[in-house]
Amino acid sequence: MILSAAPLPAASGAFATGQYRNLFAESGRSPDEIWRRIHAAFEQLFHGDPSTQTVYYSAGQNTNGPLAYITDVNNHDVRSEGMSYGMMIAVQMNRKAEFDALWNWAMTYMYHSSPSEPGYGYFSWSMKTDGAPNDESPAPDGEQYWTMALYFASGRWGNGAGIYNYRAEADRLLSNMKNRAAITGPTVRGVETDGAEFSKEHKMVRFTPNNKRPDFTDPSYHLPAFYELWARWGPKPDRPFWAEAAKISRDFFVKVTNPSTGLAPDYANFDGTPVAFAQRANFGPDAWRTAANWSVDWSWWAADPREHELSDRIQAFFESKGLETYGNRFTLDGAEQLTSDHSTALVAANAVGSLAATNPRAKKFVEALWNAPIPSGQFRYYDGMWYLMGLLHCSGEFRIWAPK
Repeated sequence: MILSAAPLPAASGAFATGQYRNLFAESGRSPDEIWRRIHAAFEQLFHGDPSTQTVYYSAGQNTNGPLAYITDVNNHDVRSEGMSYGMMIAVQMNRKAEFDALWNWAMTYMYHSSPSEPGYGYFSWSMKTDGAPNDESPAPDGEQYWTMALYFASGRWGNGAGIYNYRAEADRLLSNMKNRAAITGPTVRGVETDGAEFSKEHKMVRFTPNNKRPDFTDPSYHLPAFYELWARWGPKPDRPFWAEAAKISRDFFVKVTNPSTGLAPDYANFDGTPVAFAQRANFGPDAWRTAANWSVDWSWWAADPREHELSDRIQAFFESKGLETYGNRFTLDGAEQLTSDHSTALVAANAVGSLAATNPRAKKFVEALWNAPIPSGQFRYYDGMWYLMGLLHCSGEFRIWAPK
């Protein structure tokens, strides 16, 4: 395949134009070929062999209808991250039944409905598959994706009643993320104090709202593409906050990434310096998502040309490490590769990075995702969710659906 210069995204992003780049089509794939690839991935990961393929499992029903969960097969749990990813994938695929079943399970087992609970208005981040909690603390990446998926569901399908009044649920969750007061109380892991999921001082998402832990952020939790929508669609008093949060996250991407490699740490302080916690000062599984986040932001909003530089930089680094063989954990300067695993989730996130990249090498990363098999086996959860979201992003099928 002869590589040509990757076409620059339009001066205005997809929110303004309604036009989404199809990176697979730009590489010569037909619409039918692309759709068959996406459909096959969804069917395998949501309805494939329960022992080796699927991560989506039906779990009976209650008065709100069918129940289903997405499980991290390797860790034998249900995570807020995966549940919210699954709902986002379902709304983008126009799969309302799966969306509603996942939301019903989350609201039945993960949601904290009592005002005396530290996690009130949020969701436990890790559950057993029978609905018993492993850890009742919230993880804000889940709440953010849930909120966005609910707004999109309102736009695509309209609002129903109760928990299926998608827009009302999104508004409530979004307000809690910014405004919820601190609550102290017992959890399965001891007494905890949880507050807002965003720092009002820094206007950044927190790694956790647990006030008993040091306060810092996670670069891969920063989603300025979403914040711009919340500044237009969210509860009116908070809209200026979300507009400012989008700008701050774009600045933060520049601060937190290494100026030579483009790698971000898993955890970082609000000033962009890495958090020296275990191996989390290095580039690892959380940080894999960061390049996708700034690239989707460029694709939708075209607000910060520095995101071109960030994508070009990180793709140059991974190309230098061998496009088919690069590992998945590095020191931020790239001097030391910490593992040799070549993970599909990272391949997918790097392909999404091509939405903002300007160098011809961007097509190689798109082709690498196209050539990757649908994840199966022990690690199919994280790899599979990002594989499928990567296909949607790179095909222009991960879209903005304005709520009704």
